Amino acid sequence: MSTHFQIAVVGSGFAGIGAAIRLKQAGFHDFVVLERADAVGGTWRDNTYPGCACDVESHLYSFSFAPNPHWSRLFSPQTELHAYLDDCARRFGVVPHIRFGHQVLSSTWLEDSQCWRLETTRGAFTADVLVAGSGALSEPSTPRLPGLNSFAGKVFHSARWDHTHPLNGKRVAVIGTGASAIQFVPAIQPQVAQLTLFQRTPAWVVPRFDRAVSAREQRVFAALPIAQKLVRLGTYLRRETFVVGFRAPPIMRVVERYALRYLERTVKDPVLRQKLTPSFRMGCKRILISSDYLPALTQPNVQVVTDGIREVRPQGVVTHDGVEHAADTIIFGTGFQVAGHPSAHITRGRSGRTLAEAWQGSPKAYLGTMTVGFPNLFLLTGPNTGLGHNSMLLMIESQLNLLVGALEHMRDQRVSALEPRPELQASYVAELDRKLASTVWNKGGCASWYLDETGRNSTLWPGFTLAFRRRARFRAAEYLSQPAPARKRMAPVSAPGSSPRLEAP
Repeated sequence: MSTHFQIAVVGSGFAGIGAAIRLKQAGFHDFVVLERADAVGGTWRDNTYPGCACDVESHLYSFSFAPNPHWSRLFSPQTELHAYLDDCARRFGVVPHIRFGHQVLSSTWLEDSQCWRLETTRGAFTADVLVAGSGALSEPSTPRLPGLNSFAGKVFHSARWDHTHPLNGKRVAVIGTGASAIQFVPAIQPQVAQLTLFQRTPAWVVPRFDRAVSAREQRVFAALPIAQKLVRLGTYLRRETFVVGFRAPPIMRVVERYALRYLERTVKDPVLRQKLTPSFRMGCKRILISSDYLPALTQPNVQVVTDGIREVRPQGVVTHDGVEHAADTIIFGTGFQVAGHPSAHITRGRSGRTLAEAWQGSPKAYLGTMTVGFPNLFLLTGPNTGLGHNSMLLMIESQLNLLVGALEHMRDQRVSALEPRPELQASYVAELDRKLASTVWNKGGCASWYLDETGRNSTLWPGFTLAFRRRARFRAAEYLSQPAPARKRMAPVSAPGSSPRLEAP
């Protein structure tokens, strides 16, 4: 026996909570949000490591329809972002729709019933429409190092930080130098006796121009919302220009010179500076923003090791040069499993194949949202919706407009199943590949998590966010649809009038 809903949303991070809010705004109230944890927040709930903060300015990294005039800093810390999402869920009345402690184990399209069947850790559900809102930064990636199980000390990933384990006076080995590591390394460096940082590839680092937002500024934003909207617009326009450099690699050389001067000013030791100097075009990998990471690496209790790791022993980490680096704590700052989508291996479409099997190592979706062979499945932050220059919430909001447009069409035209036309999906993906071919992400001379196992860039959107917003509008002619019998018709909107659209940045 299972419970049926018109719409099932998986995840309660920015994508899932945003979807729930938009559904209510559009008059769709028969939906459930399935969340595996006991609180909302997604990555901002799970990542509680010291120094955790957003690398996009707060006024832009928030919903356009829910501005927060009380951000304490230009770049918000994790605690404020988590609190913001919790507040949005409560303020817009979506908490009653959330089922906490419900981890989705499998999702299967039932062709005869024209619906999805979801098996969770707390029972089964069916839904006419499935909205996958589990973000790409939800499943930690941990390398399989020989001998790791033999390590006598404590081991954990930054996304599962163990706050019960004190670091004072410890010899800490940090493996990985990504966006999380550059935040927690300077936060823990003053506490530990020795910090050994194992770096495979140096990253391009630029300073973060962060500061506190004064109480006076917060009062102005609260009293005059237009002031905060103007700040948001200015931040958006400034960040939007960054895409020009990513699309024209030679332009990046100007920014590279700026980053190299910053490195030279910060790191005086020429040997250490050489270790920290990238050999690939800036932007090929994620550009890291920090004003305290490089200074932390110059401290006497920090060692940067660039030799590869051969194995882990009970008392430390051994590199390929045979040196054993003593440690009693290992922290992985190795990022997340971002290739594809978190639900790819548990979601089965019309043919019985999973998303992962259909994609064959290279995720593809029309407008990054719907995939041929998987009716009524909407992937939020799906293939080629990632950004290297601006706020992901801009892309999420555009996808939510597309979602609502599709649901309204299904309701008004009595459609039970909807999926993109195969030829349009193929031409859309080919167009993206052509545009990405000349970008720094594809021609920057590095191997990054932007590229999937086939070498294709299935992660990033290659243009302006406004271009995606214009493109991501529901147009019935671009989709195959199946008429619904009377028993399968979607309920009408509960309130008169058309659904509101999200504001422009």
